[in-house]
Amino acid sequence: MSAIIFDVLPIFIMILIGWLTVKLRLMKAEIGDALSEFVFKIAVPLLLFRTIAKADFHGASPFRLWIAYFSGVAVTWVAAHIAATRFFGRDDRIGVLAGVSSAFANTIFIGLPLVQRTVGDKGLVPLSILIAVHLPVMMIIGTIMMERAEHKIAGKKERSIAKVVRQIAQNLVKNPLVIGLAGGAAMHLLGLTMPGPVGAIVDQIAGVAGPVALISLGMALEKYGISGNAGIASVTSAFKLLLLPACVWAASNLVGLASDWTAALVLISSVPTGVNAWLIANRFGVGHSLAASTITLTTALGAISVSFWAFLLGG
Repeated sequence: MSAIIFDVLPIFIMILIGWLTVKLRLMKAEIGDALSEFVFKIAVPLLLFRTIAKADFHGASPFRLWIAYFSGVAVTWVAAHIAATRFFGRDDRIGVLAGVSSAFANTIFIGLPLVQRTVGDKGLVPLSILIAVHLPVMMIIGTIMMERAEHKIAGKKERSIAKVVRQIAQNLVKNPLVIGLAGGAAMHLLGLTMPGPVGAIVDQIAGVAGPVALISLGMALEKYGISGNAGIASVTSAFKLLLLPACVWAASNLVGLASDWTAALVLISSVPTGVNAWLIANRFGVGHSLAASTITLTTALGAISVSFWAFLLGG
């Protein structure tokens, strides 16, 4: 257990360092935003590019991995939606946001450095396969469900699924993560290797992706906090940290994923809620406090929950 704690604790200490840096006014929060841009647009895309370019998939199919993960997402999302609308009496828009907040893992800023540290570079392969579809799937479903909820409640005009998918697809084509994954896949399929100097540069930039991501996330947490909705946010946080990884673990075993891939998926699913929940709330102008409170609570409790799942997986 002590070995697990020493693997997990530095992840959250770096987040704490980023938060304290802004809280103590050692740096402005805007610097954290700039670091996030660097991580999202340069460091992580190069890490994903290198991982896929050099990956050995051992003939494994990605479909079982996607089925295992998104089965857990579906169960957790539905449970959170029911809890928000039936038990807390909120409308369907908050129900959708509760589902997003409970099921949208922070795969890039926390999941990536966590898996790399605990599972190793071999864990980055299933993570990269998941990242390839995670953002588009979650954003498409979240956007469609939120628009339908708004149509039901406020009578707003609902866009067709084709229009939603087309808009998100246009955004994804320019997404640095997608570009990095596509470039790595092309290198892998063509059997190409990077020249020595280029490979060294890519390795050095990719190597800072994890630490810089964690510190920039900590610096961004200052803008969230817990602002009401403590009851419902506690439920969505519990679903995110406990129900989602439990469902992913069960589904991974049912479809027969390899132990390394199962460990990577469960650990990814056990990390705090991603900032995309806040972005969806901001896009539709509803549920800001629920998204913010869930992000803050899951990040504060994440070290305990992640250590718990790492211990179970190690056992």
